[in-house]
Amino acid sequence: MEIRPVAYYHGPLGSKFGVPRQSGIVEALRGRVVLEPPFAREEALRGLEGFSRIWLLWGFSGNRPDAGDLTVRPPRLGGNERVGVFASRSPYRPNPIGLSCVEVERIEGTVIFVKGADLMDGTPVYDIKPYVPYADAFPDAAPGFAPAAPEPVLTVTEGPGWVNPFDESDFRTLKDLLALDPRPAFHDDPCRVYGLPFGGYDVKFRVNGTVLVLLAAEK
Repeated sequence: MEIRPVAYYHGPLGSKFGVPRQSGIVEALRGRVVLEPPFAREEALRGLEGFSRIWLLWGFSGNRPDAGDLTVRPPRLGGNERVGVFASRSPYRPNPIGLSCVEVERIEGTVIFVKGADLMDGTPVYDIKPYVPYADAFPDAAPGFAPAAPEPVLTVTEGPGWVNPFDESDFRTLKDLLALDPRPAFHDDPCRVYGLPFGGYDVKFRVNGTVLVLLAAEK
């Protein structure tokens, strides 16, 4: 079977580091789903304006090509306990396919403006389907080891050298992302400087305990 992208996602996160671990966790995170030829025609989206949410089927384009492990270590379990790959939403899968439900802000021509995506910039989108509440929502479903959405675990502060290049909305979104702690579960080095590509900048920060300190935003 041959599949090809029908669209590409474009957003502020320039790498998979810092991408929310599920869609909808950072509701303010905005992006665009841009249709690709030969699908980039307005009739392909006709009627979609009546839906407030859509499903995106997309590719983990930033991962290593071979993901043969049958067990993974979910961050929700602290990164130490292994579960079967099919009992997780790990990005490292036999077939690198992701599934996300995102909110539709508006549609302009062949571009869908969305919120809450857990995708990095340039992600290929293989299909788009409308979210239908009566068929897609099961509030009483058993949640396994993920009973609730993750809560912010870090307090984000500005270091003495921090100069903010972002507008108010983007800066709030950046802080919401960082408060969820984008680091791997096994990282806990207060001297280590991390870099998060966001909005065309490389945002540098350190984490000491539960406090994240913004250091610089470099072009």
